[in-house]
Amino acid sequence: MTPITMVEGRRIALSNLDKVLYPGTGFTKGEVLHYYATVADALLAHIKDRPLSFLRYPDGPDGQLFFTKNPPPGTPVWVKTTPVPRSEDERAEQVVVSDLASLMWAANLVVEFHTPQWRAGAPAVADRLVLDLDPGPPATVVECCAAALWLRERLAADGLTAYAKTSGSKGLHLAVALEPVPSARASAYAKALAQEAEAALPDLVVHRMAKALRPGKVFVDHSQNAAAKTTAAPYTLRARRLPTVSAPVSWAEVEACRDPHDLVFLADDIPPRLARDGDLLAPLTDPGRAGSLP
Repeated sequence: MTPITMVEGRRIALSNLDKVLYPGTGFTKGEVLHYYATVADALLAHIKDRPLSFLRYPDGPDGQLFFTKNPPPGTPVWVKTTPVPRSEDERAEQVVVSDLASLMWAANLVVEFHTPQWRAGAPAVADRLVLDLDPGPPATVVECCAAALWLRERLAADGLTAYAKTSGSKGLHLAVALEPVPSARASAYAKALAQEAEAALPDLVVHRMAKALRPGKVFVDHSQNAAAKTTAAPYTLRARRLPTVSAPVSWAEVEACRDPHDLVFLADDIPPRLARDGDLLAPLTDPGRAGSLP
């Protein structure tokens, strides 16, 4: 029998709690749910007003992976949704997770959480800028850190404050809180910034996605600022062999990174980091910290 758990007055069926989802460590679905419950306050602060896309991996990262934007079949009536106009379906809706009960329901589906750079109710109006630094082997996150430090200073020259997190995969994400602007404007600024980084650091950075250009360099992916694109949310688990997390990191950690393992964080690492440092990305949720694009 599937156990029923009460969360904030909501009945949630939690299934297959002993199922191993991460074969590298034996991390189970029950541990996934425990992780999300433990980091809920920090995670919810970053996703609560944003339409979610889910990368589902119900049989672990070695099983089937599928990306969905529509509310999954069987979504409870108490889970919030928001209209998200799309060119192919003007009546489309997506889930908005704003409380612990909705978070645990979604986590039971075994998902990565992905968000756009805009909030529900204001489609295509960006209040964040994101740069996804993706290393082309043999480059690693070490090279991403070098590119990130240059980008931090360049953003600061425009009066913008950047914050960093690991992608939970191979790279690094930079995020900036913005005064709301059309996504198209944020995209254009991000692309120009990536081009400028390539011009300044031609042996380190590329701004185009072509694989032939990327070996040994850091691809500064600016495309995730487009209104239709999404980025892995802070604190989300990733569908990797180990239960890696897209984890906020300090600039001191970025500056000190000398080995790729320096910036690999697993689920069990995050609660102690939160207890010690708090949410390093908290300024992104404070409207008073938002900067204006030049």
